[in-house]
Amino acid sequence: MSHPEDEDDAALFRSAIGEVTPMRPVETAATGKPRPKPRARMAEKDESEALGEFARLLRSSTPLEAGDVASYRRENLPARMFQRLKRGQYSVQDELDLHGATAARAELMLREFLLEARAHEHGCVRIIHGKGLQSDGGAPVLKNLVDRMLRQRNDVLAFHSAPLAQGGTGALLVLLANH
Repeated sequence: MSHPEDEDDAALFRSAIGEVTPMRPVETAATGKPRPKPRARMAEKDESEALGEFARLLRSSTPLEAGDVASYRRENLPARMFQRLKRGQYSVQDELDLHGATAARAELMLREFLLEARAHEHGCVRIIHGKGLQSDGGAPVLKNLVDRMLRQRNDVLAFHSAPLAQGGTGALLVLLANH
């Protein structure tokens, strides 16, 4: 049972707000198709650009295969120091594991890791890139990415695939310059 006061209040309210335009009904998931999941478009763009750059680097030289030894030495590095690195005789002061990272993410992680290593004046670090056996029959992406990036850095004196007990061809020992 409604009271006359309630009707007066409702009438007073309607006269105060004026004419009302009803809202359109909101589509719900039950009435329409499910909404698509949002895509990380910028991340996809970054990844495709990184892979594009990576593909360009691979075309410029023969890519490393899963079991290949990665090796690089600056001319001014004494041969005996390089031999010690190849045998794993330097103490590894830090390690970066890139397993499962995308090419774009691995590139960022490697840059940050090397900055940290330099800040802490590390002389030798290990980078685990894996052998790339899941690379859809193509060249191992992370192994080649790390190889190309390290060759272009001024703070890298040498690198070589780790001895078997330290990761073999799935890891690199890197000798860093302490500037």
